[in-house]
Amino acid sequence: MMIRKESMTFTQITYEEAGPVGTITLNRPDDGNMFTETMCHEIRDCIELIRRETRTRVIVMTGAGDKFFCIGGQKDGMEKTKLYAGTLPTLEMYEAIDKLQKPVIASVNGFAVGGGNVLQMVCDVTIAKESAIFRQVGPMMGSFDAGYGTWYLEDIVGKKRAKEIWYANPKITAAYAKEIGLINRVVPDADLKEKTLEFALEIADRGAFALASIKAAFNARHGGVGGLSRVTHDLLLGQYLGTEEADELKNSFSERRKPDASKFGH
Repeated sequence: MMIRKESMTFTQITYEEAGPVGTITLNRPDDGNMFTETMCHEIRDCIELIRRETRTRVIVMTGAGDKFFCIGGQKDGMEKTKLYAGTLPTLEMYEAIDKLQKPVIASVNGFAVGGGNVLQMVCDVTIAKESAIFRQVGPMMGSFDAGYGTWYLEDIVGKKRAKEIWYANPKITAAYAKEIGLINRVVPDADLKEKTLEFALEIADRGAFALASIKAAFNARHGGVGGLSRVTHDLLLGQYLGTEEADELKNSFSERRKPDASKFGH
């Protein structure tokens, strides 16, 4: 399968395509693949490029190396302010994943801790190697994620269990994560890359428009007017424009004549 490297230059992630599958790799293995301001922006920008092409149908998110998927974020080098310039832009990254009209698979190759666990939750489905560990540690270290990290976790594992994970901060094995529905699949460590590609190609065989519609419908529940608009604007209007009805209305308006109603509904 031909591997295509994205021409845009990134410094803290890598991106490549293999047929219909694009892979974003968090590339700071010596620092736990932790988010930085730069990495968050690069993931967002990369996803924007992916959104504008039709080569890929499924995206994989993973970490470099064999120890860390991602263990959260760090603000080194950012302004010392509580205003936006001092806020790690993780929300922009999560929102980009949510809004992308293609399924995103988290391929968890090691520790998924803090924001790294939230990242895999925001992805549509998750496959992990047997030795992977999942954990929320915010209250232990002066931090928390009371947005995506609580809403999504509650949806995935239920309110009581989500509260336990956030309050007591247990280490969760891949096997137990699958048992409680936190992730979808567990595979032997050595097979993660191969099984991730199989999973991605399995999904890529489905209808791209149908998958986009399903993802938008799921996201409409959390997304408010933005989520609902993703369904109505991007998908329904995308089908309406170009129909006989839409063309007749557009032409009759520009020609200043009464539209031919016999073309409505076609």
